[in-house]
Amino acid sequence: MELTNNQAALIIETSDTGEITVNVASPDFDRLSGKVCKAIAMKLMQDVDFQEEIMRMVEEDNS
Repeated sequence: MELTNNQAALIIETSDTGEITVNVASPDFDRLSGKVCKAIAMKLMQDVDFQEEIMRMVEEDNS
């Protein structure tokens, strides 16, 4: 998929060992979409409370 200048995407990858990596793809990181995606990625990586909230949501969805 090719992103247009006003699009950005979070790319979340899991390894076989359960490690999660977060990347951002955007043709223009200076646009709002790139900045928002980058901010979400940073929050995912740095905010333990947010990580726990996401994992609770995932676990609830799996039950």
